[in-house]
Amino acid sequence: MSIDVHSIHSVTKALEEAETKYGLDVKDLKEKIDASIKSPEEKTQEALFYSLNRIAMDEPNWTFTAAHLHLTQLYQEAAKNRGFSAEDKYGSLYELVHTLTKVGIYSPALLEQYTKEEMDELQKAIEPDRDKKFNYIGLFLLADRYLARDHERNLYELPQERFMIIAMTLMQEEDKKKRIDLIKEAYWAMSNLYMTVATPTLSNAGKSYGQLSSCFIDTVDDSLDGIYLNNWDIARLSKDGGGIGIYYGKVRALGSDIKKFKGNSSGVVPWIRLVNDTAVSVDQLGQRQGAVAIYLDVFHKDIMNGFLDLKTNNGDERRKAHDIFTGVSIPDLFMEQLLTKDEDGKSIGEWHTFCPHQVKQVMGWKDENGNPLGLEDFYDEEDHKYFSEKYWEAVNHPLLPRKTYRAMDIMARIMIAQLETGTPYMFYRDEVNRQNPNKHKRGIGKTSIYCSNLCTEIAQNMSPTTIVNEYQDEDGNIVIVRKPGDFVVCNLSSINLANAVGEDVIERLVKIQVRMLDNVIDLNTISVGQAQATNKKYRAVGLGTFGWHHLLALQHIHWESEEAVEYADKIYEDIAYYTIQASMELAKEKGAYAEFEGSEWETGRYFERRGYESDRWNNLRQSVQENGIRNGWLMAVAPNSSTAKIGGSTDGIDPIYNVEYAEEKKNFKFKVTAPDLDHVTYNYYRRARHEIDQVWSIKQNAKRQRHIDQAISFNFYVRHDIKAKDLLNLHIAAWENKLKTTYYVRSTSQTEIEECEACHS
Repeated sequence: MSIDVHSIHSVTKALEEAETKYGLDVKDLKEKIDASIKSPEEKTQEALFYSLNRIAMDEPNWTFTAAHLHLTQLYQEAAKNRGFSAEDKYGSLYELVHTLTKVGIYSPALLEQYTKEEMDELQKAIEPDRDKKFNYIGLFLLADRYLARDHERNLYELPQERFMIIAMTLMQEEDKKKRIDLIKEAYWAMSNLYMTVATPTLSNAGKSYGQLSSCFIDTVDDSLDGIYLNNWDIARLSKDGGGIGIYYGKVRALGSDIKKFKGNSSGVVPWIRLVNDTAVSVDQLGQRQGAVAIYLDVFHKDIMNGFLDLKTNNGDERRKAHDIFTGVSIPDLFMEQLLTKDEDGKSIGEWHTFCPHQVKQVMGWKDENGNPLGLEDFYDEEDHKYFSEKYWEAVNHPLLPRKTYRAMDIMARIMIAQLETGTPYMFYRDEVNRQNPNKHKRGIGKTSIYCSNLCTEIAQNMSPTTIVNEYQDEDGNIVIVRKPGDFVVCNLSSINLANAVGEDVIERLVKIQVRMLDNVIDLNTISVGQAQATNKKYRAVGLGTFGWHHLLALQHIHWESEEAVEYADKIYEDIAYYTIQASMELAKEKGAYAEFEGSEWETGRYFERRGYESDRWNNLRQSVQENGIRNGWLMAVAPNSSTAKIGGSTDGIDPIYNVEYAEEKKNFKFKVTAPDLDHVTYNYYRRARHEIDQVWSIKQNAKRQRHIDQAISFNFYVRHDIKAKDLLNLHIAAWENKLKTTYYVRSTSQTEIEECEACHS
């Protein structure tokens, strides 16, 4: 039997490091390994299992020993497949690119854009020791899901090479005079785990398949063409790995007329079931089923005609759609009606629901171009209640059909569904539209944003795509001409707060991060034309964060404290400042986004709304007005679950699940502890997420939301036996604190909820 000296040496080195660096007791394991007559590979695996089983809150650093041992396995596998010595850890970057391009894994663009000399220089910039920054679960997820393999799943790419390939891909069209430096800067940001790119970028950058954006949002037109073409569009996007949000609020309700024939419409539920079947049938690159969220307005007649029961286990299964996610669009007026009480404190506010098609028919509202408008096309500004006026006008019209409920009865149905299924999400439409910097494309009081995406952090202008003509060309082809609407595209990336703040690199980091995000827009190939056009038109990006609880623990700040609230305000104001500054600098270099003129970025109203009055903000505001801004939207805080684990930190802005818990998915189950856990940080982690007073989370998020131009994936964590009035009070507090959206209501009785991997940045 040949002896793999490198493998034995790596095991010994990992155990020595466990003993000296982390103070772990490895005596038993050393004796076991030394006495074993197994092969070096088997010894490595045995040491790995031992390390994984020792991970616990009193010895959390076994995770790094396990990661070191797993790295040994990855080095061995890559070296064997690529034909170099595992002792070198990393082989030739050029040979890797050449080999994987030849077999069709990598895109030919890398070999076309870069010379061998450039790749050799970039290979020298790779730092293998940065592999030691990974904990075990982070390294496992990266290797299992994202590192490039051949068609037989043989590993070729190693962690630092994945980061370098992403950097090379995103910077390939930059000026060649500074391109290498920009690649090295992007590599610095990713390899130090200061940031992560979105899951589609992490997985697909440099490869010959897939796209780079995280998620998409479409508006469905009230027509058979609109419904079926939306289904076709989302099928194509889902195939490429995108999460989908769909607004169904324009589609006519159950019992409405079709071509003046009364009572013929089947409403939105059958069409949503069709979307559900598409999500299941068209999976994402063979890895998981499509992920789709569908939003409906609370004033839509079908809200109580099956929509709120789509995912629950009671009722007619023929009107269920268990595989999609739901969201409700809520105007301020509904919340005000909810709070209307009689002398005994009982909620008595009424709420009327309408068919959007009938509203257009009866009310006769039109825009300046003569196009019919519905209730969904108005929102309330701070100084003028446009939606409220139209709503009461509709209520008082004697010929307009409606269904009337107590507002509290609708809210009760919403909360029952949330406690059972986690959804619907809440989308506070007036606040979203008030704070939209690009409302100038529709005008004050006219809705530009109807809903959010699958993970509730995106808020961008929307409009339906329609068919305007169909004809036969001179070659006999049937040509369908579609007028493109604003089909939202979301390009995400997130700061690892614990690492970036801890090492004081936020300003430097955000500068390269915004450039990386902006380049995704030009490099991405999206299969749906109107999405591609909208992406170029607004150049929207979503820079976010993860590791909030990790950061609080390192800063010795308790979650349930005013200090945490004020710290959120400070940190996110700084991030917002550097993000806007970076986009402004890019605009000086490459030009502003196409719709900048007339936006609240140009007028300065964006800065006024947020009370940015310091000298640095006034100077930046002036620079933006003079130079423009590269990206129409800039910040969005995504859930960040899987890639937060790759970054060795805590999910998004969430509190940790527990100090010690089992992380379990379909193909693994590991013991995990809170990051940087010791006798000091334990005190700041010990309150698990379902024990934390959610009001403190709302207060933090209100401060954070002030600085985020889009929205935030914000979960409620509640006990399964929470009282209805307590959950109601959380929703009221979220609305009163001007949150734009809330994500899942996660109760202790729910089984694991399948989420969108694409948005987990």
